[in-house]
Amino acid sequence: MVAQSTQELCINAIRFLSIDGVEKAKSGHPGLPMGCAPMSFVLWDQFMKFNPKNPKWLNRDRFVLSAGHGSMLLYSLLHLFGYDSVTIEDLKQFRQWKSKTPGHPENFVTPGVEVTTGPLGQGIANGVGLALAEAHLAAKYNKPDATLIDHYTYVILGDGCNMEGISGEAASLAGHWGLGKLIALYDDNHISIDGSTDVSFTEDVSKRYEAYGWHVQHVEDGNTDINAIAKAIEAAKAVTDKPSMIKITTTIGYGSPNKGNTAGVHGAALGASEVELTRKTLNWNYEPFVVPQEVYDHTNQAIARGAKAEADWNATLTAYKAKYPTEAAEFEQITSGKLPAKWADCLPSYTPADKPLASRKHSENCLNAIAKVLPQLIGGSADLTHSNLTEIHVSGDFQKGAYENRNVHFGVREHAMGAICNAIALHGTGLIPYGATFLIFSDYMRNSIRLSALSEARVIWVMTHDSIALGEDGPTHQPIEQVGSLRMIPDLMVFRPADGNETSGAYKVAVESEKYPSLLALTRQNLPNLEGSSIDAVAKGAYVLSCGFPPAELDLILIGTGSEVGLCVEAANKLKAEGKKVRVVSMPCWELFEAQSAEYKESVLPKAIKARVSVEAGTTFGWSKYVGDGGVSIGVDTFGASAPGDIIMEQFGFTVDNVIAKAKQVMG
Repeated sequence: MVAQSTQELCINAIRFLSIDGVEKAKSGHPGLPMGCAPMSFVLWDQFMKFNPKNPKWLNRDRFVLSAGHGSMLLYSLLHLFGYDSVTIEDLKQFRQWKSKTPGHPENFVTPGVEVTTGPLGQGIANGVGLALAEAHLAAKYNKPDATLIDHYTYVILGDGCNMEGISGEAASLAGHWGLGKLIALYDDNHISIDGSTDVSFTEDVSKRYEAYGWHVQHVEDGNTDINAIAKAIEAAKAVTDKPSMIKITTTIGYGSPNKGNTAGVHGAALGASEVELTRKTLNWNYEPFVVPQEVYDHTNQAIARGAKAEADWNATLTAYKAKYPTEAAEFEQITSGKLPAKWADCLPSYTPADKPLASRKHSENCLNAIAKVLPQLIGGSADLTHSNLTEIHVSGDFQKGAYENRNVHFGVREHAMGAICNAIALHGTGLIPYGATFLIFSDYMRNSIRLSALSEARVIWVMTHDSIALGEDGPTHQPIEQVGSLRMIPDLMVFRPADGNETSGAYKVAVESEKYPSLLALTRQNLPNLEGSSIDAVAKGAYVLSCGFPPAELDLILIGTGSEVGLCVEAANKLKAEGKKVRVVSMPCWELFEAQSAEYKESVLPKAIKARVSVEAGTTFGWSKYVGDGGVSIGVDTFGASAPGDIIMEQFGFTVDNVIAKAKQVMG
């Protein structure tokens, strides 16, 4: 066997652990790890700052595998570089039930994985969010003689990521912001699932990134020229005012004599015979999952380096506390992830005597109240700041040279905004991001919203103009199915608050829910503040807003959300005047109501009362669960129309008279 250098052994160890994991699972993507092994080894061995024994160390460099299908690359790196979270046995359980090595990297499963990737383009957009978080905290807390936050975000992305539109949105923002500590390594292997990328992707990616304002380099031989890779990363780190993209040309499935440089190695195991041929080609004379001690001796040096780096940082933090106690206290409060005692006392409360306001205006009041007591709140809108009402008045705009500010202008880039907010939440430093647009445009960013729920990311989605009541913009802008479809996403809390108190209650839940994202669907039109509405009751998901009658005597239950709760109250008052015994239930959040005990749910919606009417200015889909066979739903199951909002609501049946008519119908 031809002698190999330690570096070559390490690179091949990455390749063959990846090959063996995919082969044992008979499922996976071996080609990317085989091609990316050199660049990833150089990065982790020579440049990245991390502590394998404390994957959550605050000032670690962040690494994102945007091409998440190549997850065995990341798992192999974590194992070789000393992370206890991924053992050889874990590698053998790749893609198996309840393993720590799932098919795509999941941050909530595997310590050392920063973000959940898989849908292409998400990871590079996450990288922008991680770099934003670093820049913000560094600008806010670093001092000329004390640096608390100083780390890089590294991303490996592929052709598929660069084809996805989200990567362009995010890269454009990163260039605008000048995020100099974001370095992307582009695996330029010219192969996608359909074969050569020539069939669909022939643009000059380097010129595109240059136009975005990135510093761009090209390593022509990413298979063997590890010195060129190292020099390119060094050069990228030297550019502090621009993000960097290093195009590294590689061979997918490098070392496989028959499947290398083909689509056949992209998404399927090599097969036993090809594995043996690849072992011979790369002079790898070891059994599956066997790593020579020389490799461990080298890669495990990261353990001592990481321990020293963290110890040095802890010493810096100690000195910082002594010299800057006020800033240190705020820094530790934010990064601890704990909220100040009685923080929610800042949330505004209302009585029926208070002026009616749109719930988007109540949201603005909440955001600005929270911003004064929680410096970790940061976010903004997709070019709708003054429609969504999401500006933090006590802060300026986050821009190049002003990273300490908290108002983020995402531009018309909903999908990238979503992924960036997810990454801010997952940065691990306690920041609480919010992102805003019109509810109808949640469809543009649905995958990012879904990933916030999957990733256990505390993001607050602020969605305004929540129904046909927005009016003249017409059906292209009037959400119908959006709230119903968003309720179908597991672990996403969807709120339609009825007034100011319920809006405050929604924010209280959203801020305190460390592992769950929240989405607030808010009105453009003014809403009255309702008698009986409650900040605290929102946490139950649904509650009795008005009644006055024992459950056994009820004739009818009216259930509403958002702007339609007030309509239910008006209808109930008229029915009560006719001698009917009516209960009004406000249901701001289905998900929270479903989490309550059976006893509580029965107390709100007694099974014996069959006469029920739900009222919501959106799809009736899903409401049958709450109105049952004896009830009826007033909703919208067609597209909207262009007219003033009050006219549209009347034409679609959102009137007191129609609610009363439907109520009498179900009461018989």
